[in-house]
This record gives sequence, C-alpha cells and structure tokens, in this order.
Amino acid sequence: MGKKKVLICATNYGTWGEELQAPWDIIKKAGHEVTLTTPLGKKPLPLAVSVNPDFVDPIINAKTNPPDVCKRIKELTDGNEWAKPIKFADAKMKDYDAIVLTGGLGAMIDMCNNWHLHKLILDAYRSNKLIGALCYAVTTLVFLRDPQQDFKSIIYGKRVAAHPASWDFYGPGWDFTYDLYGATPDNKGTDVHTPGFLWPIEHLVRDAVGPNGTCVANYKATRDNPEVAFDWPFITGTSVESSIAYGEKIVEVLATL
Repeated sequence: MGKKKVLICATNYGTWGEELQAPWDIIKKAGHEVTLTTPLGKKPLPLAVSVNPDFVDPIINAKTNPPDVCKRIKELTDGNEWAKPIKFADAKMKDYDAIVLTGGLGAMIDMCNNWHLHKLILDAYRSNKLIGALCYAVTTLVFLRDPQQDFKSIIYGKRVAAHPASWDFYGPGWDFTYDLYGATPDNKGTDVHTPGFLWPIEHLVRDAVGPNGTCVANYKATRDNPEVAFDWPFITGTSVESSIAYGEKIVEVLATL
C-alpha cells in the first residue's frame, strides 16, 4: 500500500501518444512517483498521426484520437514533464516497485529486443515486481527469454493481451514511415521505412505463451470495451483504445502491493 516508484518506459522512434500519456497521467494522479526512461535518454515524441484528431485508422475505418487527448499529449510533449528521461542503460530496477512499458510503432524498433530494457524486465521478474506492457511494447516480453526455463519467453504459460493481427497494417503497397510530432535535429526519431507494421504481434504472442498460455487478441476491443489482461506479474493491453484501462489496472494492482 502507499506510494510506489514506477519506471515508465517509452520509445524514441515514435510512441502512440495516448499509449504513453494515459498511463503516465493515471499513475501520477494516483500519487505514485514516476520516472521516465527511453533508449537514448531523449524526450519520447509521439507519432504525428497519433496527435491528429482527424486521423482515421484505415483498417478499422474509425477515428482513434479524441481532440482532448491530442491536446493533452501536445501539452506533455511541448512541456517539461517528458523532457529529461534517463537512459535504459542508466536505470536500475532495484530503485523501483514496478516497470511499465508504453506502446507505439517505434517500440518494435528500439524496445522489443533492447538488451538494457530486457535486463530491467528480467530483474523485475526475478524480484517478483509488477511488469506492464501495452500494444507493440508486448513484443519486448515475447523476445525476452528466460535462461532458467530453457529459454522460453517470460510470458510462457501466461494470459497476455495482444494487438490483433486483423488490425495490422499489412498487405501489398504499404510503405510506413515514423514521422514525429515535435521532432528536432537532435531528436528526430528514425527515417526508416517499413512495409506496414514490423511484427505480427498476435502470432508472436500465441507462440510465446505456449500451449498452456492464452493470447487475447480482441478485435472487438473499443474505448467502451477495452482489453487488458492481468496474470501476475504481467499486465498487458491490446492497443490505444485500452490505454486508459491499462493505466487504471496498473494503479489497481499497485494498491494491493
């Protein structure tokens, strides 16, 4: 019970704004102490499309970014709260009670197989601390293998929420870029192009959890019906529509520790 110290992790190559903003604001509002960390120790910037209230997801054919959410993300990006994160390499899990991974397409590039982030998560896992991952950050758990368990994924046998394959930007003609809101010459993200989304997360999670685990890839998830799975020590969320529910579940579980 009481105030906890939470390490919040974000990509430097394009967060989906709300997937960082919602858990950040919710965990802070609950009175917990938050520390932001990124691979490069630079401010995490949102993908430009994630702060565009008129953006229509071409797969689900719906707007995903409420105007008030876009405004709040821009406030955080333009202000000082996210300005001075520490590097993954400089963070030590012994200083925190929980580690919370936030999503965004950039997470598939600089978080999913990041050695320093894997060490933080494995240290949390060995210490029986809370571990959260949202949307594309779930790939980080998929690729983290436990040498004490025949190098199975640390989510082997667990119930894990995954971004549905039916929502992936995948198909002929895709050329996806990672343009950022608030980019500067020394914090411009990446110029890489990918043929749609880099990883088919649902399929990876199904393999990683194994025959006794469960992959929850709810393609019917909405803001009114979000999808978050809790199977200690893991809290996982489907995608942007579940960002608020993800933050709320983290706060709920922290209150029991």
